[in-house]
Amino acid sequence: MFVDGALQPARHHLTVYDRWTGESIGSVPRDGAAEASAAVSALAAARCAMTPQQRSAVLGRAAALLESRAEEFSALITAESGVCRKETLREVSRAAGNLKVAAAEAERIRGESIPLPDGTRLAVTLPEPVGVVLGITPFNRPLNQVVVKAAPALAAGCPLLLKPSEKTPLTALAFADLLIEAGCAKDMLGVVTGDPGELGPLLASHPDVAMVTFTGSVATGHSVAALAAGKRQLLELGGNDPLFVLPDADLPHAARLAAGGACATAGQSCRGIKRLFVWEEVADEFTDLLSTEVAGKQAGDPRRNDTDLGPLISEEAALVVERRIADAVRDGARLVTGGERDGALVRPAVLDRVPADTELVREETFGPVAPVIRVRGADEAVRLSNSTAYGLQAGVVTRDSAQFWDIAARLRVGAVNLGEGPHFDSPHIPFGGVKASGIGREGIRYAIAEMTVTKTVTLPGPYGTN
Repeated sequence: MFVDGALQPARHHLTVYDRWTGESIGSVPRDGAAEASAAVSALAAARCAMTPQQRSAVLGRAAALLESRAEEFSALITAESGVCRKETLREVSRAAGNLKVAAAEAERIRGESIPLPDGTRLAVTLPEPVGVVLGITPFNRPLNQVVVKAAPALAAGCPLLLKPSEKTPLTALAFADLLIEAGCAKDMLGVVTGDPGELGPLLASHPDVAMVTFTGSVATGHSVAALAAGKRQLLELGGNDPLFVLPDADLPHAARLAAGGACATAGQSCRGIKRLFVWEEVADEFTDLLSTEVAGKQAGDPRRNDTDLGPLISEEAALVVERRIADAVRDGARLVTGGERDGALVRPAVLDRVPADTELVREETFGPVAPVIRVRGADEAVRLSNSTAYGLQAGVVTRDSAQFWDIAARLRVGAVNLGEGPHFDSPHIPFGGVKASGIGREGIRYAIAEMTVTKTVTLPGPYGTN
């Protein structure tokens, strides 16, 4: 485990593999119940002695260090996740941006004064750290997913225990080293690595963990929620995010958005485009433009500068995508381009006339697939969009503001973006979903609010002493 500012000796280890070559690139401790309990206990004993200004300075230094080591972190993320270099460089930049915003927000955490109406008392609210925050992160963005947990927790003054994916733990440990170098107090940060089936239940239910913030699948999120009953929870779960392409849309722009949103991170993103609701009268032209965009994407060695998408996290994951594409074709869809599988690599695919009830679009498909569902109007598009269990984000491409607001008002999602895809994000705005897509909101300022509790102090007011 990583405690007291360093990785501790371990008896058992997990090997981490390069997702493209299959070669071993390192190992991490296989922590068990004893190590996990010790890490929680060490953090629970910590009391944040840093002022908001000092916490801000640490986060600012961490951002600068990360930017100075962008190539190093990019190479590490690419090796253990298989995400191409183009995207991992952007991920490092996004992570540094989140740290900078957290540095600013750390100095803006404040309460309020509330004079009681009768003037006898003055109430003052004090935001305090919620306590030990457990951050459980997935494989698909092994740096930024860690940062969006760590940055608000440290800004709020909360001790943080990270449990990164066992598939991509090296980046989290490298970032923990960087935080210590930036001046983070050693007793405020811990990392445990190992089997999620063993560590997850123990940590989520641990009495000294005050809050769990989790990003991952719906099924695992529900298990975490049950284990963490009674604790503060922030759950970012799956998405089945749509892009709506209306008849008046700028179709080349919509096709670029669709191709980028469906293929980013090889389709392994909760906010990536999973469904394309395209109005029937423009569907032929749009699908041709989309196919050209997607066919131009280079799939292969993620280290090459011209590669647009690398392999999926495992061959098992790629087999699921391959099967769902085949099932959709069996159900009546037309495979326009792509879809071939070579090990864990799946060529980006476009499918047209996809039935809305086929598994490819009914469930969250974690792969580079752009499925076109033809619709006859807004009523049908909204009904189909709302028909799944998910409700994360959506994008709408139209020039008709009235039509946009009508669609946005009726969608059961956490965010709707005009002229952008559901994959749009910013550290300055709230991020989260409804229905099975989660509980609570990330986005630095909003996550800080989730990680603080309000203490109210009342004082004699100017007009009375009782």
